[in-house]
Amino acid sequence: MSLQETAPDVIQDLLQPIENGSFRFACHPGVSCFTECCRDLRLLLTPYDILRMKTRLGLATDAFIEKYGEVHLDEKRCLPMIHLRMEENERKTCPFVSSEGCAIYEDRPSACRIYPVARASRMHPLHGTLVESYFLLKETHCRGFEEAKEWSVEKWLLDQGLEPYHELNNLWMELITDKGLQKKGRLSEKQQQMFYMVCYDSERFRKFVLSTRFLTLFEIDAAEKQAAIMDDTGLLRLGMKWLSFSLLNKPYLKLRRTDT
Repeated sequence: MSLQETAPDVIQDLLQPIENGSFRFACHPGVSCFTECCRDLRLLLTPYDILRMKTRLGLATDAFIEKYGEVHLDEKRCLPMIHLRMEENERKTCPFVSSEGCAIYEDRPSACRIYPVARASRMHPLHGTLVESYFLLKETHCRGFEEAKEWSVEKWLLDQGLEPYHELNNLWMELITDKGLQKKGRLSEKQQQMFYMVCYDSERFRKFVLSTRFLTLFEIDAAEKQAAIMDDTGLLRLGMKWLSFSLLNKPYLKLRRTDT
């Protein structure tokens, strides 16, 4: 199924193939539409987006979500999802945008980072490798396509610093798009709370990991254990494994053998 078929209705007709693997685009204050794309958005935040943003702002995760997030239950997947809350003004602007641009530019969400490129990714059903497709999202207001700067997709992704975002987002997308999860139907309240804690409450998840038998229950090597204790990104990686193990019975974690 193509991105044009699965994308929200409002943008399906705006997606175009990237011909010859390159496109022209630039975004800067000299472009007449500068920051026009930073308003009235239904912008999904991934767990890694939230980690980067809350760290940049010096907020605990729950405080960040209370101030900047909108939580809703995805009807298709029955999973809690978080969107960025727009300002309550006439233009419904992003809370981080000004006339000078993005106030958290170095830690902006992946959807903002990759724009105007759109990415579709899925795991191949036979050999389990990641399959990616890229398109251009050509919105009518955008004058950035009239600029002379030419990009390949690879150079654009590198320039926008998307490598760590894709790594962590791929783990999350693999989980939430798994057909086994969709077949399970609505998760129990306890399972939803587990998902929310891992994805959107790193402080509470770290406390859980350190105050329970978690680290002794599973076979976790010393480096991964240290990363989870000291670093939010390492903790998120471990959490994605735990969710896949617990919700989908995938062997990403292995129970430690006990002597009998």
